[in-house]
Amino acid sequence: MAVIKTQFTLRLGLENHAKLKKIAQEESRSMTNMIEYLVKKEIERYEREHGPILLSEEDLFGPDGE
Repeated sequence: MAVIKTQFTLRLGLENHAKLKKIAQEESRSMTNMIEYLVKKEIERYEREHGPILLSEEDLFGPDGE
């Protein structure tokens, strides 16, 4: 089954970008993969603290289901 992903622009300060790049290199990950990994870990931490985040079809696909 294919994984559907969305795309967006992310702007980082120079220092955070450089640090993230070093971390990604040390972890043998691309910058994109490192960012996705860190976001996933933070969502997991948030849900442990606050409970599951429930999503509707509209949350996932917008009001038109696209």
